[in-house]
Amino acid sequence: MGLESYVVVHNIAKRHNVGTLARSATAFGVSELILVGRRDFNCFGSHGSTSHVRFRHFHSLQDAHLFLKEKDCDICGVEITDDAMAVNQHPFKKSTAFLLGNEGTGLSAKECEICDFFVYIPQYGCGTASLNVTVAASIVLHHFGVWAGFPERTRDGNKFSVAERPLKQARQNYCIETADAIIEERKSRRENASNGFFDESENGTASSNLLDALFVDD
Repeated sequence: MGLESYVVVHNIAKRHNVGTLARSATAFGVSELILVGRRDFNCFGSHGSTSHVRFRHFHSLQDAHLFLKEKDCDICGVEITDDAMAVNQHPFKKSTAFLLGNEGTGLSAKECEICDFFVYIPQYGCGTASLNVTVAASIVLHHFGVWAGFPERTRDGNKFSVAERPLKQARQNYCIETADAIIEERKSRRENASNGFFDESENGTASSNLLDALFVDD
């Protein structure tokens, strides 16, 4: 199998950013978008791209880490750290999963622990301290695609051609709701409520779209 890229979504405060991330993921050849914690999100900004990217869900970062290591993936944190390398230096070695931090606080210590290395995006202007998480993801994913030699998509006029919308993945491919899974998710919701990961509506149910059929088994 050739080189692959993944995006790991954890602790992103603004739900609509996931839809925009999905759009960037499809544009730059991402194999799967991995959600950790809550499974529901708002697909605003995706422009239909959620039908063209595979989603996978894990209850914890540890589970996602184990899955990616079984795939022989490096995990790259997108964060300015003391040992971070500029993304335009293409410091990649093999298939890579990109972990992006919270829009306000960046990567937590727990998130940094599972990263094999870090990249940052050089800036040349003086007007902002950081980029929007979806903009940062697009830049990093583009650089990985260039390094990996992903083939450029064919063009149709002044835009890139879009594949026919695939059939939705069968519902049985979605995470099976066993009693243990329900208990684990409720625990995960309580833990994530304290750090702003996908807020809930007043009645305790998700106010964003629950895209059951998009997920593959974890």
